[in-house]
Amino acid sequence: MTDVSRRGLLTGTVALGGAAGLGLVGTSAGVASAEELTSRVRTAGKGGAGGSGAISPDDPRYADLVLRGQNRLFSSSPDQIRVPRSTEDVVRAVEDAVKSGKRIAARGGGHCFEDFVDNPQVKMLVDMSQLNDVSWDERHGAFSIGAGATLDEVYDALYYGWGVTVPGGGCLSVGVGGHFCGGGYGPLSRVHGSVVDHLYGLEIVVVDKSGRARPVIATREKSDPNRDLWWAHTGAGGGNYGVITRYLMRSQGASGNDPTKALPQPPATLLSNLVLWSWPAVTKESFTRALTNYFSWYAKNSAPGSPYASLYSPFLIPPSAAEGFLLSTQIDGTLPNAKKLLKAFNDAMIEGLSPAPFVSESVEGPFLNITRARSIAESMSPTRGKFKAAYLRKPYTTSQIETIHTHLTDPDYRNPASTLLFVPYGGQVNTVDPAATATAQRSSFMKMVLSTSWTDPTQDKNEIAWTRNLYKDLYTETGGVPVPNDANEGSYINYPDSDLADPEWNTSGVPWHTLYYKGNYPRLQRIKARFDPRDVFRHSLSIELPD
Repeated sequence: MTDVSRRGLLTGTVALGGAAGLGLVGTSAGVASAEELTSRVRTAGKGGAGGSGAISPDDPRYADLVLRGQNRLFSSSPDQIRVPRSTEDVVRAVEDAVKSGKRIAARGGGHCFEDFVDNPQVKMLVDMSQLNDVSWDERHGAFSIGAGATLDEVYDALYYGWGVTVPGGGCLSVGVGGHFCGGGYGPLSRVHGSVVDHLYGLEIVVVDKSGRARPVIATREKSDPNRDLWWAHTGAGGGNYGVITRYLMRSQGASGNDPTKALPQPPATLLSNLVLWSWPAVTKESFTRALTNYFSWYAKNSAPGSPYASLYSPFLIPPSAAEGFLLSTQIDGTLPNAKKLLKAFNDAMIEGLSPAPFVSESVEGPFLNITRARSIAESMSPTRGKFKAAYLRKPYTTSQIETIHTHLTDPDYRNPASTLLFVPYGGQVNTVDPAATATAQRSSFMKMVLSTSWTDPTQDKNEIAWTRNLYKDLYTETGGVPVPNDANEGSYINYPDSDLADPEWNTSGVPWHTLYYKGNYPRLQRIKARFDPRDVFRHSLSIELPD
């Protein structure tokens, strides 16, 4: 395999893991209480300080804003778009939507995999991109992060400003609005847990029974009357309860007003390398051995506190129409035996393989520099896509791996842009009680993400069918979906898949909400009834009001 082809294999694929979030987000720059915010809203003029009026289809900004979504499979033509610059602007937008009967949705980074935002029924789109402030909130002793910010903006501000970070995703253009509240994770999660394990509170605009919109601040403090609303945003995703305007981030156990101690400090350096396979040299037997090596190693090395906790190696496998597939690995470069640990991992990955895949030399560099180098750049020409996901509690069986190989090497499917991705998980994530947060999956060691990407609308049927059939065959013994049991732990709401609610593709008899939330769903419904009794905030997989 040439140097050029190795680089080409890496391009556009490395950091999909932990990258995606939903589209419902927002932010506020202030630190006022909910009562103070409500008072300001009542006295503000129509335009407000933000000057955020309605943007109609004849406004030159409209087309740019409509096209911010990253999945061209879905589209919408809202009657108006709002670009708020304050919480007050968000409240006005929500109230206007309720009064006019317009379906409302909010967008942050635009990386929603389903039609939660880009939907013909959405008539008011709230674009939160301008609400991206990252600052220290002394009143709450926590970082205030605008829900319109991207991960890149957050990592930059936290690290350069205070030397800290959050264990979020590796795709830096993703908006934090949905990523955080859906149980976001990434390269540092095996060491520091999910993002929601560091969520102290949030500010959100909700709607009461009378249709009145108001901002609410909810925290994890046991004395907080709105604590349930905080809990719902520790893994239930966006678009369920209101428009999030900002997050308050502070790790469990952190106290005082020193921002440099409020969140995790990332490793000063990262050591990284690649392992690359050439598809023409891979047989079904060697493919099975490669995945078996990978699953077995992580199943043995995903306990909390493992010396390998900082080792993170997404396995990216496109179909055989591509040149090959790869492991992209990083580990804390400050560990005294980092190179030894990395070598031991690589040796385990290539054990028993002939011919052996190519193992690159390791490269060490500063934390944020390497993090950016490993990220996927934002595409200015988004494609169409279909996505599916699962949590793994145990390695796939040989039969499941062979099923994967059959679909990836199907001679009738020649799309090199699609990817089967395995992402390391577990570690510190699994130290939290499944009921302590809405993120109920706390016993998995890995996530799987199946993504299909294409540009030609005439290929929609074929591409979606390939994705659906691979997933169905992979989970044929449990009704075509990863039903929670001793081997599976359901799916991840930040990689939403409406097929899980379709009896044609989910024949398990297990409802979609059990796959996403397990036993936490009834509590989420009760919170829905309290904070969104009119079901203003809804989409194809939103929390339903109780019967």
